[in-house]
Amino acid sequence: MFMVFILAILGLLWRALDMQIVNQVFFKQQGDARHLRVVTVPAHRGDIYDRNGEPLAISTPVDTVWMNPGEFMDAGADVSDLAGLLLLDKKDLAEKVKANHQREFLYVKRHIDPELGKKVLDLKLAGIYLRREYKRYYPSGEVASHLIGFSNVDDIGQEGIELAYEDWLKGAAGSKRIIRDRLGRAVDDIERISSAEPGKSVYLSIDRRVQYLAYRTLKSAVKEHGAVAGSAVVMDIATGEVLAIVNQPAFNSNDRSQLKPSVYRNRAVTDVFEPGSTMKPVTVASALETGRWHPKDNVHTSPGYMRVQGNVIKDLKNYGKLNVGEIILKSSNVGISKIALSLTQDQQLDMYMNLGFGTDTGSGFPGESTGSLNSGRLGEFERAAMAFGYGLSVTPLQLVRAYAAIANDGVIYPVSFTRLDKAPQGEKVISTKTSRMVRKMMQRVVSSEGTGYDAHVPNYHVAGKTGTVHKFVAGGYAEDRYLSIFAGIAPASNPQLAMVVMLNEPRKGGYFGGQVAGPVFSKVMSGALRLLNIAPDNLKIATQKLRSDQA
Repeated sequence: MFMVFILAILGLLWRALDMQIVNQVFFKQQGDARHLRVVTVPAHRGDIYDRNGEPLAISTPVDTVWMNPGEFMDAGADVSDLAGLLLLDKKDLAEKVKANHQREFLYVKRHIDPELGKKVLDLKLAGIYLRREYKRYYPSGEVASHLIGFSNVDDIGQEGIELAYEDWLKGAAGSKRIIRDRLGRAVDDIERISSAEPGKSVYLSIDRRVQYLAYRTLKSAVKEHGAVAGSAVVMDIATGEVLAIVNQPAFNSNDRSQLKPSVYRNRAVTDVFEPGSTMKPVTVASALETGRWHPKDNVHTSPGYMRVQGNVIKDLKNYGKLNVGEIILKSSNVGISKIALSLTQDQQLDMYMNLGFGTDTGSGFPGESTGSLNSGRLGEFERAAMAFGYGLSVTPLQLVRAYAAIANDGVIYPVSFTRLDKAPQGEKVISTKTSRMVRKMMQRVVSSEGTGYDAHVPNYHVAGKTGTVHKFVAGGYAEDRYLSIFAGIAPASNPQLAMVVMLNEPRKGGYFGGQVAGPVFSKVMSGALRLLNIAPDNLKIATQKLRSDQA
């Protein structure tokens, strides 16, 4: 018995010697393999703010439930309680666990509230663990969804600003080595291998107050007129910054069930349309720049139509003799066609190209369309049609940029969706004299004698142009489907803001640009001027009206 006892002790001593000295490295590696793990430390995605620091996209910490299927099944655990707590189908979860029993990692449910995560751990099920992640939250919901875009479940930008600034926002994940107990729970941090680097924040050019005003007004107009869709853009003419950009139909970025391509694309940037009569001021600008035309020059439009290469160009009625300014006021297709055809093709198209039609705006927004502008050899009818907005296509963003250049005495800027500390380098594309003459002509459009009176803004002078376009469909132009457009500038005497409104296929309450898109411009611009503390330039007329009412 004594010898057996001695041999047992010697065996234990040898085993200890073998484990602690002879094969120490091997056993250490085996122990580490069972208890040491390198885990990822998620990086906090950068936040997105409006120009005033109001949050538009933030990341909040959440828990993700995962399991080791083999460990879960070896312990004979049941999925019933877990499925009930996480609102998952019991049968589907059981089949999923069984099908992945040889794996060591399986997601059960992503992005749950930390309080619910604690309840999951309280079940004390073998092989069930939590992982800290971040979930994107959009405080403005639908209001800025088309601009902000969204990120996927792995916090990677998929659309909009989230995609455009992915490299800036995403940050870099870190890693650390931890010790797990026999149940797989983390009990201690051993070392930090690399630190997580949070993403950088982005400050956008939009003003959330103006954005909300534009969103609410456009949504109401689309509903009132039964339109298929609509877009509106407000721009700071002195910098090219977009202060508001909205579309209908909209979606809520917080609800992933609404993320459908037909809804989440930013129509104001990606969708093109023929601009109609909103091109007439641009055509007039090209004529004035030649020095051969002046605002008081007359054009004979009788008998209210003209034939060009076998095609008929018509006005609403016979306007007779009109000067250049009256052609914009009356929106005469015949008059603007005669002006365009008096120019060379280069004189006409150079102005269109200089104002950014047919090219991107420099915004860097994902999926931006360049529109279309045919610069090949054109026939007279094609040139005439372009003069009043057919035969070329633009985006609302391109159109508002062109009007901003007219408002800014002929200086055009690249479009910016991020806040700028100073104006970028602009390009002079129209003379100051021509820009001011065109603005003066457009003011009459918003007067009581013009087609855009419904776009007027109390206490402010407004310059603008209406557009009513037959919608292009397969086989030609639809006779009873329209695009209603208004593009304008305010205050006209000292321009600060430009805005474009477009409603696609209004079906109720009219379809003319002045009566459908004009009121949207009026409401949004009125609120924006007040919110941005832009001084009125028409108080004299307002005071006279007040005295008249009192009398």
